[in-house]
Amino acid sequence: MRILFTGGSGKAGRHVIAYLTAQGHRVMNVDKVPLNHPDVHDLIADITDAGQMYSAMRTYAGFDEMEAGTGAQTFDAVVHFAAVPRLLLAPDPETYRVNVLGTYNVLEAAVKMGIRKVIVASSETTYGVCFSDGVTDPKVLPLDEDYDIDPMDSYGMSKAVNEVTARSFQRRSGADIYALRIGNVIEPDEYHRFPGFFADPGVRRRNIFCYIDARDLGQIVDLCLKKDGLGFQVFNATNDTNSVCQPNAELLDRFFPGVPLSREIGPYESLLSNRKIKDVLGFAEQHNWRRYVPDPAA
Repeated sequence: MRILFTGGSGKAGRHVIAYLTAQGHRVMNVDKVPLNHPDVHDLIADITDAGQMYSAMRTYAGFDEMEAGTGAQTFDAVVHFAAVPRLLLAPDPETYRVNVLGTYNVLEAAVKMGIRKVIVASSETTYGVCFSDGVTDPKVLPLDEDYDIDPMDSYGMSKAVNEVTARSFQRRSGADIYALRIGNVIEPDEYHRFPGFFADPGVRRRNIFCYIDARDLGQIVDLCLKKDGLGFQVFNATNDTNSVCQPNAELLDRFFPGVPLSREIGPYESLLSNRKIKDVLGFAEQHNWRRYVPDPAA
């Protein structure tokens, strides 16, 4: 597929692009800074400028595409990761403006240019725990996609609004638009941090103890690109287990003692559930942390 990827120079995006190119996709990266991947053309553009997004949706994905003499083409799919990536990087109104307006511009340009598959990066923060003021309990565990999301911060709010925007554009266009509630992204060189998580699991409470290996996130995006006909969907994007070695019985008793369970959960099953991506998309994780860090509970 020819894929326009926004935000591919970021922490998650660069690993997802590497995965997609390895699968044979042609990817163009749209970002404010270049990725400098040898097989990926960088288009420097601003998602908050609607005109730039319209122009980007129909362009050459590299100089070689000019040889055919058939003109600039639209893309087969859009993967939209570009954003202010977390709270406290920019003032709250700027975080909200960039993320909400940027996503609107990308979605409008994509569907009005006839692109039929769009993947949008949402976030674990929509569940209202990660960036809440004070220690906040979820209403129920595990967290599934049908949860009544209720963030209180500018970043989580922007992602919740973006899901509504995505649903609206899907309804008006009939295209497939899938939103990924991405867990805490772990790059391959970050597993050295995990022994610290084991020693003090409380540092992972705001993330509901979840994580997603950036390479497994690439697999999830690829599976979304290949799965047609689902309309609007929300998927949690996390690995199978929590990012700490303690079992769920201990984590629930210590950190969520008053939170009810909606169903039985496995002893180490991720509290931010990834059942849907496994059942619907066929996701099979390749990079559980136990491949890279000794498990003190083993």
